[in-house]
Amino acid sequence: MWRRGLAVAGLLWIGIVVCGTAAAQDYPTRPVKIVVPFPAGGGTDALTRVVAKGLEQRLGQPFIIENRGGAGTTLGATAVARSAPDGYTIMVGTASTFAVAPGLYKRLQYDPTKDFTQVMLFATVPFVLVVNPALGVSSVKELIARAKDKPGDLAFASAGVGAVHHIYAELLMHMTGIKMRHVPYRGGGAALNDVVAGHVPIYFADAGPAATLIREGKLKALGVTTARRASHLPDVPTLHEAGVTGYEANTWQMLVGPARMPDPIVQRLNGALAEFMRTPEAQSYFTGLGMQPMTGTPAQAHEHVRAESERWTKIIRGIGLSID
Repeated sequence: MWRRGLAVAGLLWIGIVVCGTAAAQDYPTRPVKIVVPFPAGGGTDALTRVVAKGLEQRLGQPFIIENRGGAGTTLGATAVARSAPDGYTIMVGTASTFAVAPGLYKRLQYDPTKDFTQVMLFATVPFVLVVNPALGVSSVKELIARAKDKPGDLAFASAGVGAVHHIYAELLMHMTGIKMRHVPYRGGGAALNDVVAGHVPIYFADAGPAATLIREGKLKALGVTTARRASHLPDVPTLHEAGVTGYEANTWQMLVGPARMPDPIVQRLNGALAEFMRTPEAQSYFTGLGMQPMTGTPAQAHEHVRAESERWTKIIRGIGLSID
């Protein structure tokens, strides 16, 4: 009897796999929603629209952007984690979502590895510490000296509480012993605009959108966050070189879906995105923004999230940051 039961179970499982594979071969048969956990107009929103077009061209269905910003990207991520794992709701997530949030939020409503299916890590992004030229600061050492002279007087902008812009500034303050005021915005675009306008003097900016403003003299670059200098800002030192010994941070862009997405659908999305990322169009677009375009397997993306979440949780708890 038990052998018959096992046989029936085996046939059922084979049926499920066959049906799932058939569905994946036809996937997608209707529009796919890509959630961007930031407001429209920021860097992640812009690059997601480029990625969406590349996927549309290869998979034959519209990929529609839905901006769901808020709570340091966790609102959009929570919605995706709770959605049906059928491949029709996916997301472009960043270090804010999957590395910073787990250590920062006491009541985070998702687990970065267990509640998502990682499809592909497709870009890494350097950030740059910039100031409005009117501040009269030309180096990281001068900024630190100014901040120590008047603790809490200087203010820095961010794309929201818990976003990497915020955490990178907190890490700088922790490593140098300075104090600055945090001014959060609803997205990186609004924050960058106000720094250029002089309303807030300091910002950790995505190095791509900031590069043109730096060249035009509208922003002063003090240092990049990565271990090596950014290729499109070769004259800007790393923060480590500028005197903050050991400072290293970068964010990244990753395509994910809810947990338990069928593997054939994951592989189809991964293959289409990898094909797009290898095109001259994608290479030119991403490198032009100072990003490093990448391809890789879902397993590699999963391991990247695990390692980054572990690393940043240790850093954030060491600083003593938390959000209820």
